[in-house]
Amino acid sequence: MTPASRGFTDHFAQVADHYAAHRPTYPPALFDWLSGQVPVRDLAWDCATGTGQAAGELARRFNRVVATDASSGQIAAATPCAGVEYRAAPAEQSGLEAGSVDLITVAQALHWFDLDRFYAEVRRVLKPGGLLAVWTYGVFGTEGGEDTAAVQQMLHTFYYETVGPYWPPQRRHVENGYADLAFPFAPVTVPAFSMAVAWRLADLAGYLRSWSATARYRELHGSDPVEALERELRPLWGAGRRQVVWPLAIRAGRLS
Repeated sequence: MTPASRGFTDHFAQVADHYAAHRPTYPPALFDWLSGQVPVRDLAWDCATGTGQAAGELARRFNRVVATDASSGQIAAATPCAGVEYRAAPAEQSGLEAGSVDLITVAQALHWFDLDRFYAEVRRVLKPGGLLAVWTYGVFGTEGGEDTAAVQQMLHTFYYETVGPYWPPQRRHVENGYADLAFPFAPVTVPAFSMAVAWRLADLAGYLRSWSATARYRELHGSDPVEALERELRPLWGAGRRQVVWPLAIRAGRLS
């Protein structure tokens, strides 16, 4: 979605600070693999960068990174990083030169795009031999402790019932790993990757507050739904850390 097409709705301006502070980071091994799939590492475009979760890792492997997002609030909250140029720009109008990009990444955002226009932009800016990689992560799991099943049930209820009605309809594409979205590129087989963090309960709460559905709930009801969940989880989670894991669903391809 863009201002010029469907009318861009910024679902993340209200949660940009939480997003920057509490979103998990992607595994360095993913970026090692991505950088090894292109013949030249001159320019990477991190499209819909959010607050730069992927851009910094790309900058360690590419001479230059342009990180764009349609949300000016996200760009304002982005983490400064040497080698990364942040720009407020829609996915379908990058402003990049034709045939200039070696790698295009889209993390947790493809479901927001006008796909026909975005893919046209990919074909315009991607070099021959370049790669487009998109990925997403949905419902997470927790590990550790005899009470894991009880913790998981509370989180399941929060996701699907408490804030479930406030997810935008595009969320279904996240939950099915982009399996139903068009991807008209020559496919590249991708190894399995996942994100894992050891979080205290406060870290988890910050992450839940970064969800657009949580922000929408708060806007409509005037209360924070995470507070009740924290109270319910505290006796089980305790003061220590618990492993939180998100499998990544990744699609990659080249111009065909």
